[in-house]
Order: sequence, then structure tokens, then C-alpha cells
Amino acid sequence: MGNKPTLTVYYDGACPRCVEDRDWYRRRAGVTGDDVVWFDITGREAELQAAGVDPELALRQLHVRDAAGRLHRELDAYILLLARLPRYRALARLMGLPVIRPLLSWLYRNWVLRRLKISGRI
Repeated sequence: MGNKPTLTVYYDGACPRCVEDRDWYRRRAGVTGDDVVWFDITGREAELQAAGVDPELALRQLHVRDAAGRLHRELDAYILLLARLPRYRALARLMGLPVIRPLLSWLYRNWVLRRLKISGRI
């Protein structure tokens, strides 16, 4: 493995866009991506609960567990992932700004709800 701590990303493998996002990250991460474990949440409710992840929330929000065992959700999870990519660190910082963060969070939540409704998953 690389020199960065391992992250576990809980993503929705039944969502084509989520799979595209995973692949996008992998392409940009290169060898640093070896330190990221991708956990498809589809049909794995018991495993999620055993890991302390609410399956309903995992469907609605990206979750990332860091090497220290802390769980990051929604925008915090995206910021954590992007900050590991050298070319995207500035974007990660920008996303975390007090003016931008609430807007991005609102957009993200609404996009996910729309996606889940359209696919008939909620």
C-alpha cells in the first residue's frame, strides 16, 4: 500500500452515476488509490449495521471511514476523498468554505433524493 492511511468508501453500486464517480476517482488516484477500499452497499445491510453504518443513510449519503475509524458523511466524505488527489486539493478546500459548503450540501441532498425517487428506490 501507499503512504496514506486506508479509507473505506461506502458507495451505492446500484447507482450508475455512483459507479462512474468511483471509476473517475480511481483513474485520478493512480497508486494512491490503492489505499482506498470500495465497499458496495447494495444488499449488504447487515454488514453495514455491523460496521456502524445506517443502511438508510448510506443510501442517501456517501460515507467514508478513515484509518482512525471515524466516519465522514456527505460533503465531508467528498472533501476527504478529493483532498487526497493532488490536483483536486484546492477544490476540496473550496468546497469546505462556509459560504459554499451549505449550498453544495443542499444541492447534493436534492440530487440524491431525485435519483432515488426516479429509480424507485424510495
